[in-house]
Amino acid sequence: MSAVKDLIGQAVDRLGDELEALSRQIHDNPELAYQEVKAAGWLSDFLAQQGFKVERGVAGVETAFRGTIETGQGPTIAILCEYDALPQIGHACGHNVIATAGAGAGAALAAVRERLPKGRIQVIGTPAEEGGGGKVKLIQGGVFRDVDAAMMIHGFDRWILHQDLLGIVRVGFEFSGKAAHASADPWEGVNALDAVIQTFNNVSMLRQQMRPDARIHGIVTHGGAAPNIIPEMAACTFYVRAAKLDYMWELHRRVVACAEGAARATGCTLSTIDKEAPYEPLKRNDTLLDLFRANMQAVGAQELPAPDRLGSSDIGNVSQVIPAIQPMVQIAPSGTPIHSRAFEAAAVTPLARQGMCQAAKTMAMTTYDLLADPGLVKRARAEFDART
Repeated sequence: MSAVKDLIGQAVDRLGDELEALSRQIHDNPELAYQEVKAAGWLSDFLAQQGFKVERGVAGVETAFRGTIETGQGPTIAILCEYDALPQIGHACGHNVIATAGAGAGAALAAVRERLPKGRIQVIGTPAEEGGGGKVKLIQGGVFRDVDAAMMIHGFDRWILHQDLLGIVRVGFEFSGKAAHASADPWEGVNALDAVIQTFNNVSMLRQQMRPDARIHGIVTHGGAAPNIIPEMAACTFYVRAAKLDYMWELHRRVVACAEGAARATGCTLSTIDKEAPYEPLKRNDTLLDLFRANMQAVGAQELPAPDRLGSSDIGNVSQVIPAIQPMVQIAPSGTPIHSRAFEAAAVTPLARQGMCQAAKTMAMTTYDLLADPGLVKRARAEFDART
């Protein structure tokens, strides 16, 4: 087993320059959710060149793909890629590294195909993590139906095995009022912007009674046309997060009540718009994490304690249907916040290349362990079934 793992590491090293170039290409051409045509194409082409059978547009999602290598009857292990960018600040979440680490892991396994145990390896391209719920659509489309276990990594400022992710639901509010001249006869108007502002005030008062592992945050998406016109339409969007789904939905109801109260207070009409699919919390799987830890240490990475930072991702939805993990990989200097311009710049540095290659080796080795010992797959499933 160690001999094959040595070959896996050597394969990643040989591919290092090509993977780095692909990472930078994706980084320098940021594409938003469901618009990742270039990134999906480049990744699909790369996997096809490594010998994968590549299906494009899986589950009816144009920018999703699935590359498959089969070596016989055995477990199906999936390695996931993300490659969408953020509005305005590009790859400030490091999805270019997530994508190329996943593709690199698959390529390394393809390089030792003749020495792999029986089973199936899939590299699955999952678009639209940044709010679009791409993995949710792939779940609904049956992409994970025959997958026994899945893994991916995420860029961070340190290596950690597991970080609790919050469930998230997104909700938008549109308020309709009545336009009037803001100076000549403002009493004739119904101010929709007042309703938005009152909604924010109501939510701010709600926060005092929230549990510490919950978050609510929002932005104004439309605030009026001109200062001298009473806004007849205004809108805002809120994200509601919590560690438990039942509490998330309770908070969602209370945020909606905040907007309803603002509408009544201002005399506006309210339309509530639920956006995309909710994201679920990440279900821990120590069987998979222990394998990842051993291989992570073998490639020279050092695990650090998880910080008290709480985010959300649709990998949580995958972890609720099959055993799945998302360790965090250092690609930026310690203390660099994600979703920042500093993290976007860090995602194409030598440190990012190092993290990408170490992550590719670790995922490939962990996949090999699962193929070599199907009992580990069964143990991961038993833990999944037992954990609430």
